Amino acid sequence: MQSYNWYSQLIRPSWAPPSWLFGPVWSILYIMIAISFIQVFAMAGKKEITFLVALPFILNLLFNFAFTPLQFGLKNNLLAAADILLILSTLVWAMIAVWPHARWITYMQIPYLLWVAFATVLQLTITWINR
Repeated sequence: MQSYNWYSQLIRPSWAPPSWLFGPVWSILYIMIAISFIQVFAMAGKKEITFLVALPFILNLLFNFAFTPLQFGLKNNLLAAADILLILSTLVWAMIAVWPHARWITYMQIPYLLWVAFATVLQLTITWINR
């Protein structure tokens, strides 16, 4: 509750979505992420793809899981902004890396990419206006 109070007191741009939207969007995205990432890890386990193809997916998960503790645990917009840039960059890297092996996985990441691109602009904006 304390983290929510902190976040609700931040200055946000007028185009920021309402807080209640984040839960449903991430719930859908996490299902899609799980399906595609599990397939990548299964392919890596069967040696159908190299570790270097799976690496950006691993890093993306680590950075994704780090975001909430950085933003809401530490209440650090700057670290969260750096982290979301890493999420975005590893996602693009992952999509490019897996494309020659399983194009459907790349296509399945498009909603995630669109949301993370939007969330990146939002986080950078919030970080800037609350500096």
